Parts: sequence; structure tokens; C-alpha cells
Amino acid sequence: MAFDGIVTANLVFELNSKLTGGRISKISMPESDEIILNIKNNSQNYKLLISASPSLPLMYLTDEIKKNPSTAPAFCMLLRKHIGNARIISIKQQGLERIVEIIFEHFDELGDICHKKLYIELMGKHSNIIFTDLSDKILDSIKRIPSHLSSLREVLPGRSYFLPESLKKAEPLSTCFEEFSVLLRNSKQNLGKTLYMSFSGISPLCSDEICLRCGINSEAACDSFDTDTITHIYNIFNILLDDVKQSVFYPRIIYKNGVPVEFASFNLSSFKSPVYETVIYTSISSLLYDYYSQKSRYERIRQKTAELRRHINSLLEKNNKKYALQEKQIIDSDKKEKFKIYADLINTYSYDLKGGEDILICKNYYDNDNEISIPLDSTMSASENAVNYYEKYSKLKRTKEALSSEIKKTRSDIEHLNSILVSLDLLEDDDDLLQVKNELVQYGYIKKRSSVKDTKIKSKPLHFISSDGFDIFVGKNNYQNEEITFKKAVSDDWWFHAKGVPGSHVIIKCEGKEPTDKTFEEAAGLAAYYSKSGKNSKVEVDYVRRKNIKKVNGTAPGFVIYHNNWSMSINPSNKLHEVKK
Repeated sequence: MAFDGIVTANLVFELNSKLTGGRISKISMPESDEIILNIKNNSQNYKLLISASPSLPLMYLTDEIKKNPSTAPAFCMLLRKHIGNARIISIKQQGLERIVEIIFEHFDELGDICHKKLYIELMGKHSNIIFTDLSDKILDSIKRIPSHLSSLREVLPGRSYFLPESLKKAEPLSTCFEEFSVLLRNSKQNLGKTLYMSFSGISPLCSDEICLRCGINSEAACDSFDTDTITHIYNIFNILLDDVKQSVFYPRIIYKNGVPVEFASFNLSSFKSPVYETVIYTSISSLLYDYYSQKSRYERIRQKTAELRRHINSLLEKNNKKYALQEKQIIDSDKKEKFKIYADLINTYSYDLKGGEDILICKNYYDNDNEISIPLDSTMSASENAVNYYEKYSKLKRTKEALSSEIKKTRSDIEHLNSILVSLDLLEDDDDLLQVKNELVQYGYIKKRSSVKDTKIKSKPLHFISSDGFDIFVGKNNYQNEEITFKKAVSDDWWFHAKGVPGSHVIIKCEGKEPTDKTFEEAAGLAAYYSKSGKNSKVEVDYVRRKNIKKVNGTAPGFVIYHNNWSMSINPSNKLHEVKK
């Protein structure tokens, strides 16, 4: 992800168009490193969230409501005192740095017009929100930085605001060819690293994009370039930055398998479909909110399910070992018929045995009278040897009968656990997680905590609308698969499932009409996408009328058998319009 100088420029352009001239109506500080400015402008109310979190520095317009502490922090009180009713005069970016300067106009205690500045530095662990007067004297900051924490710059009331020289890089928007050429020729690093280390606001993502557009490997050494190559790189570099100079931006989020992996405010050439999906935005604030909320939700769900995943994988490992052992025992138990034959032949030819023999060689009338050698215990009589073999036969027969049901149970547990792992990949919120946990408890895979109270589960199946207007439902877990197949669907609806792998049940609601080929392909794409094979380029999907789906008694929820089905090979996709809950 790249909250770089170009994204910052995009954000400043949007904020200027909506907030400049507006008046502060409220200031709050829901977190120790975060403020929210409520601004009224042109009869519209806006909320500007500014976060100096070291792990997630952010700034964007939002509608999100956050709970505030009962007592406002000192920094919040200072802002309220000075700019609680101030007007925003300008919003500027410092070159192409990730630094935004907001200038406020307000009246002091004597009624005179004054100006204050708010510097927002969105620079990772060095992020800060610094409040100064017009001459850049620091009044306070959301994070105070004394000299013992930084020898480069103190950020304390009374000090002057400035950027340390170590943070200053070449300004890409005004760099001439001569300066650009010198930087590249003198660099001992590769091209990719030189671009983002030498120029302010250029992220590794942006650097890689420039290299890709140049047709030059980002690992290429800069000191190997001739003048023509440097000229070519400079021209491509400027073509990308010309859009920034003209405030032309292309905000977008890149998704892979439904997970946001990257965002930018310029076109990205390297993220191609069908592996990646690009969603275009008109508002950079909306993009930032969606990206970070989705990313945060995905990471939060992954963290919450980490222990469950480890537990399920441990159970799968045990069951797979158990299944392998049971299969070996089944193979061994197939020897039982041999022992019965031995016993029968010993009884038949016992008259040839005088006692003390350790082998009987005779004709096997079960095998066209071919000769057979039967091991004997020389300390036993013929009848005792026969009884011994009959007992071995009976024991193996009982073993196989018991194993037949046990191996079926083990195989069922493996299939069930694999299906639950797929369900964990489809979680969207805590309600989905609760439903999966309930299934694990119900089938004895985890114990229910006595302190946990039963709560009403609100999780619902996914609901899409096909291009031709048909409702398509997708189960996110086994309970929901059971629900949409046996409660929501009727006999003439169509049912889809990825062939031979755990995955979601998908239903097309026909309502008396026959779906188009396009709708069939879209439903199959969803069945492929929401399955264990969802990351493959092609997935085989079975589809059949709902009336041909049967539930087997005693099986886990969502486990069915079917007949009279068709199949198609399809690209996994979830690009349909989703109906939100």
C-alpha cells in the first residue's frame, strides 16, 4: 500500500474543493493520536479525520461516528480554544511530501483577525499533527518530541517548525533534466530504489510503475545508463507527474481474491486481470476509507480465526494420520479370506498330517486345484491349527466390520473440517465467525465456554443480482449452505457447487423463469470463487435443479448428494452487484 505524495496531492485537491472557505463547528479527539474536525461549508457538513498513528497514519473525509473520551485531552482543548470556530483559508501540500498544511483564520480575544496553521505529517512512525502560529512557532503537537527522543528536530511548544534536512529529498515536480541526470549517474543503487530514495513523495509502488512504463527492470544499476536511457526515464517520470501538476488523478484499489492488496492515485500497469481486480473511485477519501476498513476487517478476522485455524489444521493432521492407518488396517483385514481357506484345507487334508509338521502342501480346490503351502504350528494338532486360522479369520472379519464404519466417520470428519476451513476464508464479520464457532461446538471439535452466552446469530448468506436480474444466493458456511439449498430454494431453482472440493452452495432463484446463459455463467463463477479452488484460473462447477439434491441422514450440514447434473469450466469471479444486508 502506498499513502505516498501522489495520494496526498489527490487528497489535498479533494479537500480544497470541499473544505476551503468552510468553518469549524466541532473538534473532537477520539484517540490519543487522532482528531476529527467537523466543518460546515456550502450548506454541507463534513468530517475530516486526521490520524497520526505510527502504524496507520491517515487523513480523509468520513461519515463514521466515533466515541469520544469523557474528558477532552489537552491538545483537543487547545485547538478548540484557538480554532473552534475558525474558517479554513487554504489547504496546501509541502511540495510532494506527505505533509499537509491547513491555514485557519479566527478572531483572538480582542476581536482581531489571526491565523494559525495545522501541519499534518503522514510519515509512518514519524507521523504527527503540529499546531503553530502564522510564523511557524509551535503552540503544541499531538506528539511532543523532546531532544532525547530526536536529535534532528524537537517538536515542543515554543520551538520553530521545520523539516530536518535528513528528510528532505529532491522535489520531483520541479526537478530539471540536469538534476535528474546527476542523481541517477551518482547513484550506486538500482533504478527502483534510486527513484523512491531520491525524490520526495515517490513510493516503491510509484517507482515500480515508472520502471515498468520505461520497460527497464527496476533492479537495473543506475550507473550503467547512457544519456539516451536517462532521457527516456526522465520523460516517463514527467509524464506521470504531469497529471499531478494538473490535478488529474485516477484513484483505484487493487483486489486479489476479494482482498484489497494495493491502492494508488495513478494507473497501475502491473496488476492485470483475471488475477487482480481494479475498482475505480471518484473520491480519494472514499477509497482510503474502503481500503483501510476492508484491510482492517480482513486482518482483524484473520487474527481472530488464527487459533481456530491452527486447531482445525491440527485436527485434520490427526484425522489424516488416522485415516491412513485405518486404510492400512482395512488392507490387512482383507487377508481374512486366506485364513478361512487355510482352515478349511487343513480340515480337509488333516488325515495326511501325522503331527509335528510345520507346513501342509496340498491342492487348493478354491483355486482350480493349484498347489498351496500352508504354514503350521508344529506344536499343535491339525484340528488345533485349523481352529487357530478360523479364529484369525473371525477376528479380522470383526475388525473390518468395525473399520468400515470408523473409516467412513474419519473421512466424513476430514471433509467436514476442510469445509469449515473454507468457511473461515469467507468470514466477513463477527456474526459469521460466531456461526462457524457454533458448528465447531455442535460437532465436538471445540468445547463451548461456560461463560459464553447464547446470542442470536445475524449472519446471512451473500445475495447477488445477476446481469439479467436474477437473485443469486451464496452460503458462507455449512449452516447457510443448508439454509439456501433446503429452505430458500424450491424444486425448479438451479443449484451450483465447485466439483470435488469444499465450497459454497449457490442458488439461482428462477421464480418461474429460465435463467439466461449469462446468469448461469455468473452463478458458476460465484461457486468457483467461493470454494477451495477459488484461486485457480479455471474451476469445474457442477449445476443441477434443486429437486435433484438429496440430504443424507446423519451427515454434517451442507453435505448433499445429487444426480442428473451438468458441469462447466469457469473463471472464478464475484464481480456481480451484491445486495447489502
